[in-house]
Order: sequence, then C-alpha cells, then structure tokens
Amino acid sequence: MQDYVFHFGPVFARWEDLAWGLWRTLELSVLSMAFGLAIGVLGAVGRSFGPRPLSLALAAYVELIRNTPLLIQLYFVFFTLPFLGLRLSSDAAAILTLSIHLGAYATEIVRAGIAAVPVGQIEAGKSLGLSSYRIIRHIVLVPAMRAVYPAMTAQFILQLLGTSIVSAIAAEELTAIANNMVMQSFRSFEIYITIAVIYFVVVQAFIVAFRLGGVWLFRWKV
Repeated sequence: MQDYVFHFGPVFARWEDLAWGLWRTLELSVLSMAFGLAIGVLGAVGRSFGPRPLSLALAAYVELIRNTPLLIQLYFVFFTLPFLGLRLSSDAAAILTLSIHLGAYATEIVRAGIAAVPVGQIEAGKSLGLSSYRIIRHIVLVPAMRAVYPAMTAQFILQLLGTSIVSAIAAEELTAIANNMVMQSFRSFEIYITIAVIYFVVVQAFIVAFRLGGVWLFRWKV
C-alpha cells in the first residue's frame, strides 16, 4: 500500500464522461425535487385539511416510505412493477422512486409548517369570505413554506446525494459513471476521490443557490 502511486491521468482523460454523469445527476436531482415537493405540498394539505380516509391513506404512505430503505423501494419499482404490467426504463424508475421517497419526507416537513400557522389567521381569512383555496394558498402555505424552507432545502441536499443509489439499477449518473471507470481502469482511489470532490462542490453550490433563493422568495418583512 505504501508503494501505491496516485495517477489521475486516466480520470482526467475521461472528463467528458464525468461531465455527462454530473449532468445526469443534476437532472435526476432537479426533477425528483420538483415532483417530490409537489407530492409533499399536496400530501400535507390532504393530511391537514382533507377527509379522514384521505388523511389516513396519506399517513400510511408516509410511514411506509419513511420506514423502508430507498434501495428496496428502487428495486420494487424497477424489478417488481413489470410483473404488474408496468415496465419503466432505469431513468424513469429512478425519477419515480426518488420523487415518491422525497414526497413522503416533504409531506411531513410541510405539514409541520402548516401546523405552525396560527389558527387565528385561518379564522380571519374565513371571516373575510375567502375561499378555502385562497385560504390554503395565501394564508396557510405561504407562511408554512417560509417556516420550513431551511428543513426542506436540507432534505433537497440529501436528495441530491441520494441519487447515487440509482446506479444499482444501471441508471446513468455520476456514481454509475465512476463505477464503470473503476472497472475499466482499476484506479479506484483516484476516481472515487475525484467523485467525492465533485459531489462536495455541487452540494456547496446548491447550498448557496438555496440561500440566495430563500432571500429572494421570502424578501418581505414578517
């Protein structure tokens, strides 16, 4: 081991493959974040204001997803659904699984923000004759999202890092590209060190972007 000589030449020679893998990782991350957030908002509203059967069904969904491994969920979507007549490509299965997984966590995060909204604000909206839709959208969701924005962005960062697991079903992304490079060059130290640095830089960029986004989205005074 002490005679091992690091050689990053084979890694840098494949920079186009790494760039493609990074692009795919960002694509999977952004799409699953968008779909997962939509699921989370709808799920939180359904749990908070929907009829009891809907609330119970959403609660079961949240508990099922949050208490089972993401890898098992991924295998179920990719390997089991075809037996039920639904065959998805590896990319589609990855996006669907990641979205459903994030949606469960986002549901609870947004629901916590909804629970923090004072009941008096909702009653004031009703007294003004606002519709339920406008009350939920303007009086409940806006302050709720502001309250949970830090927690939600932290979950988004975990989602970005979690995309690495979809390499298990041969979905093309950064980790999958790295695994292929290791099998071809056997320079595992250099390749995984490079991948770790790339993930670190991307995460820091997302953190800065989320911070600036929060300043812009919630620029009004409380």
